[in-house]
Amino acid sequence: MNLQEKVKNLPLSPGVYLMKDSKGQILYVGKAKSLKKRVQSYFQNSKGHSPKVKKLVTHLKDFDYILTDTEFDAFMLECHLIKEIKPMYNRMMKSPQSFIYLAINVNKQLPSFEISYEPTESENRLLFGPFTSRGTVERAITGIKECFKINCGHSSIKNSACLNYSLGTCNGVCLGGSAIDEYNLVIDRVIRFLSRTDINLLEEMEAMMLVASEQFDFEAAAKYRDWIDMVKSLLNKEKVIEFTEENNHIITIEKLENNQFKYFLINRTQILHSELVQIDDNSFDQLADQIHSNALTNFKSDNDPSSLDVSRDEIDEAQIIYSYLKSNNCKYLIVPKRWLSPKSTKLQKELQTLINSFK
Repeated sequence: MNLQEKVKNLPLSPGVYLMKDSKGQILYVGKAKSLKKRVQSYFQNSKGHSPKVKKLVTHLKDFDYILTDTEFDAFMLECHLIKEIKPMYNRMMKSPQSFIYLAINVNKQLPSFEISYEPTESENRLLFGPFTSRGTVERAITGIKECFKINCGHSSIKNSACLNYSLGTCNGVCLGGSAIDEYNLVIDRVIRFLSRTDINLLEEMEAMMLVASEQFDFEAAAKYRDWIDMVKSLLNKEKVIEFTEENNHIITIEKLENNQFKYFLINRTQILHSELVQIDDNSFDQLADQIHSNALTNFKSDNDPSSLDVSRDEIDEAQIIYSYLKSNNCKYLIVPKRWLSPKSTKLQKELQTLINSFK
């Protein structure tokens, strides 16, 4: 069977595809909600393809695929396979340096922002992340510096103005005096923002964008908009990390076609158990009983990694799981440790309520 014929015979169901060269080496791993539509796209509209895709297609001689029950299964399987196989065309997740951290060195005369590949935190070095895009982090920090006029061109107080002071993006901290206190106040606000205890910094940036727009300075407004998007992405990544560290036991249920349900028991960033179940109108309680029994078996209250920070090895799975929970594809239940006691009936009741909501 030639390649085009093989593509035509692909199903429309979700899954993972593995692109291979003439020697059978896997070049690229991808996931799809519809395998047929996604793989077909590689052989159509070549003008719209990125240089990477165009080059991939020239080496593409065969492909394999793995069917999954849901798109979420496909996301998680793709992530696992990329880390295991490390295909040459999958740039993300390939190298430990795909993940970076934003460090704020508060021990300097002028606290500074630094990009780091190592998750090393100390009393005088605050660490945020990991993040997956160095460019996003750098643009976000540039936006904060310019918006709040802390983009000083000097690394220390020199009693002489830096170039950025004349450009209006440095408050004069290089000259000393009260500007030092103003500078440190902004740094403190950034720390609170990244710690998600105060988001006023973002609201103030949005106000600046509105003022620029009202003054018909659309170039400045567009610049603020781009910076705001970058800053929001930092906050979102911190949300993912915080959620993952705080919620270790999660049950998700997704309704598929023909009264089929897929449920997952998730511990932090690992799927401990999943099952596809066919039920009728009279077996909702049986599904609740089944999930409850498996939850008590798989969720061990004495095996709690909540004290551990999310590592660079977990961030991809953490993002996939968080996005799945926040989508409209599933309903979920966060399970506190106290519900895992054999004497507790809370988990059983909450599961019944959750499953009955599908009726």
